[in-house]
Amino acid sequence: MTRSVIDPITRIEGHLRAEMEVTDGVVTDAWISGGCFRGMELVVRDRTPEDAAYIVQRICGVCPVSHMHSASIAAEQALGITIPNNARIIRNLVEGAQFLHSHILWLYNLAGLDYVNPLNALSADAADAYDLATELGTPSADFVGLQDRLKKFADNGQLSIFSGNWFDTGEYNMTPEADLILTAHYLEALQMQSKASEIAALLGGKMPHIMTIVPGGTAFVPTAEKLDDLKGLVDEVYQWVADTMIPDTLAIAKYYPEATTFGKGIGRYAAWGVFENAFDEGTSYADRMRNRYLPAGVLDENFNISDPDESKITEYVGHSWYEGDADLPPFEQDTKPAFTEYDVNDRYTWDKCPLYDGKSLETGSFARVLVAYKRGVPFVKQHVDEMLVALGAQAGDLSVLQNTLGRTAARQVETLYIATLMKEWVNELCEAIKSGDSEYFRAPEKSDGEGTAFWEAPRGALYHSEKVKGGKITDYQIIIPSTWNLAPHDPQGNYGPLEQALIGVPVEDVEKPINALRTVHSFDPCTACAVHIVEPKTGKKFETVTSPWGVK
Repeated sequence: MTRSVIDPITRIEGHLRAEMEVTDGVVTDAWISGGCFRGMELVVRDRTPEDAAYIVQRICGVCPVSHMHSASIAAEQALGITIPNNARIIRNLVEGAQFLHSHILWLYNLAGLDYVNPLNALSADAADAYDLATELGTPSADFVGLQDRLKKFADNGQLSIFSGNWFDTGEYNMTPEADLILTAHYLEALQMQSKASEIAALLGGKMPHIMTIVPGGTAFVPTAEKLDDLKGLVDEVYQWVADTMIPDTLAIAKYYPEATTFGKGIGRYAAWGVFENAFDEGTSYADRMRNRYLPAGVLDENFNISDPDESKITEYVGHSWYEGDADLPPFEQDTKPAFTEYDVNDRYTWDKCPLYDGKSLETGSFARVLVAYKRGVPFVKQHVDEMLVALGAQAGDLSVLQNTLGRTAARQVETLYIATLMKEWVNELCEAIKSGDSEYFRAPEKSDGEGTAFWEAPRGALYHSEKVKGGKITDYQIIIPSTWNLAPHDPQGNYGPLEQALIGVPVEDVEKPINALRTVHSFDPCTACAVHIVEPKTGKKFETVTSPWGVK
């Protein structure tokens, strides 16, 4: 029995540690520890809902749009606002731009280096690389020119993330030609994710931390010039995504079939839904969630689907660095930071353990795709079935995707779907404007209320809930995707989603457990926004812990 630790896990947002017990070359026990402490909910107390929308997006620089959007929806639910149709379309566009940025960045520039060794491409035959790209159905590039650039880079000796450590494991399976193709797309992805952010900046004033989503609608009013720029950017990103991302994912699958044999996780999933479809003034919020382009749903171990129920959500803190061991609904938690020590037998993380009806749930792009499939979204069903067949499985057999590679691959179906929707939304906005629709914002008609936003960030299910009295926030709660996925053991000692996914992962070298890293990255964790603190009953101030491991 041996302990294997990855700390810090890089190519993610925030501080994360994975500790594993390895027996006979397989992970048999696991503990995930979030090492970042935050206190955002207290910051927005006694402020207006409009202020909160601008403040809470500072939780994260990767997915600020989702937080601003969620804060605005929570305010609209509290204050009884139904946003105009033009605002719905513009919000979808800016949210979609952020999703595209995040998904492109994740596949190529974060998770990609778990599979692609750029320096191995130096020994590739450029002509063979062209032939292989044709065989894989993925775009070619100037492979000769790229090799010249790589050689200059390698001769420089300052190899940074492209050197040593993981690349020395001997568990990189791609041929030099495949590495050359994917390295070319790695560099193109840097440009394409930038283009996606440019769309968000065009609609939001800047990116990250946009300025135009407000409770009641949007402050962005399109002009002919802006629409022309928007269409050009959307078309360019769509074409690259459509040509490149799914073929590249299938290329990874070709060389790493073993990644289908580990990383399943708990097998229960949740999506709160994202991208609003058209809705009437009197449409219930539950109906809106079911009717979103990526709809809401909770899946049990047998893929049975049900509607989300807010009353079933609790947060357990018995293995986290907070006082007590309560398992209570978010607004009933009186959580106070109390770092003790890192002890996997007691408390070992700043992450709480969210539970739904007493059980952990996996959230994220994979969960959204599974829920959309079970809800019968035509685009998702078609492309998931095509991917299953390409992987050698039967259409409809979703269990084939319950592993590290499947979680990685399914995300690209969502990426293509969003890129396709972006083109549709641009056309829809143009048609609405041509018809004379010039409404983008509606003011609230009351100043008291309670509202909850069930929404999604690129990394999964996002929950913002607020109480408003006299136009000021009296209480605020947030549960973000990685809090679900990085949850510690529950009250019964069951693993959190990522911990469970690590159980059974093969480890050839305990000092370089590359398959464990691949599994962690398949969740795309973000710990910068995974841990928060609120003390609604007393309003007491607190002392921030600045060290990832609790040194005050």
